This record gives sequence, C-alpha cells and structure tokens, in this order.
Amino acid sequence: MAQKLARLAERYGKEIIPRLKERLGRENLHSLPRLQKIVVNMGVGKALQDKNRLEQAAEQLAQITGQRPQITKARVAVSGFRLREGNAIGCRVTLRGQRMYEFLDRLISVALPRIRDFRGVNPKSFDGHGNYNMGLTEQVIFPEIDPDKVNFTQGMDVTFVTSTNSDDEARELLRAFGMPFREA
Repeated sequence: MAQKLARLAERYGKEIIPRLKERLGRENLHSLPRLQKIVVNMGVGKALQDKNRLEQAAEQLAQITGQRPQITKARVAVSGFRLREGNAIGCRVTLRGQRMYEFLDRLISVALPRIRDFRGVNPKSFDGHGNYNMGLTEQVIFPEIDPDKVNFTQGMDVTFVTSTNSDDEARELLRAFGMPFREA
C-alpha cells in the first residue's frame, strides 16, 4: 500500500513548483529552491539545576514533532553559568521528508495563529544563505501539548534549511508554503 503524501508535499509538487518556475524564470526543476530540512531546538538552561526539566522538554518536543529528540551537550565550559563541558543542556530534532512537511503544515495552519497578538513572522530572519530562523516563546501553542500537564513554559528555535543560497528565493518558497510574513 502506497503511503499518502503530506498535504504540503503534494501542494509543493502541484502548485508551488509551477509558481516558482514562473516567478524565477527557470525551467530546470533541480535549480528551484526546495525545503531540505527543519531543525527544532530547545535550549533548556535550567536543566543544570533540575534534570527533570530536560526530560520533560524532550518528551514535549517528541510529542510536537513526532520524532525522538537528540539530547545536546555543552561543548565548552562557562564558569559564569556554572556550566561544564559535556553537561546536557538541550534537545533538538531534525525533520526531513514527510514529517518535515507535516510539521510545517501544523506550524503554519494551527500553531502560529494560536499565538497571542500574532501579526506575522519577521521577514528579515534569513541568514544570508537561504535559511530562515524563528523563535517560539512557548510550546503550548502546539495542539499536541496539554496545557494542564505543562509545569513550565519552554521556548524553541525553528530553522528552515533550503536548497538555495539566496534569501529572496527562500522567502519566495516559504511564502508559497503559506508562511505568514509580517509586512516590513
């Protein structure tokens, strides 16, 4: 039995590719920008005092993304933060393929509209190489998280890695997916 494509993956093939061909004036499909991966990262600084926090954050990240997170460790020691090299201080997930498109779909259509006073995401958060970064202040905006079971709010960073080196092309791609950019 063939697996059904994610809604946005199907839309990318049927609507977004022809639109990008027209806008960018290219015929070669492989030269068009595409989403390669989405990295979701939670830095849990309080994990140094309370080990339970990191476990809860990792569990919630797994619920949000549908994939088990990798625990990240400190690379360098910082005495001002009482941080030693090798301490567990966060968790991250790299999403590709179907899970990536499903996460993007839920982020755009469900999670972002649930943010209070949401006016759109910053259109200038590109890194100069076609990758987009955004921060979310709390994990409760995702429907998978039960607000009654949350002991603390935890922010996260979401990075969209595209195949292009041009910020303008990447912005065009994300806008075609439905990313609600704020008017600059």
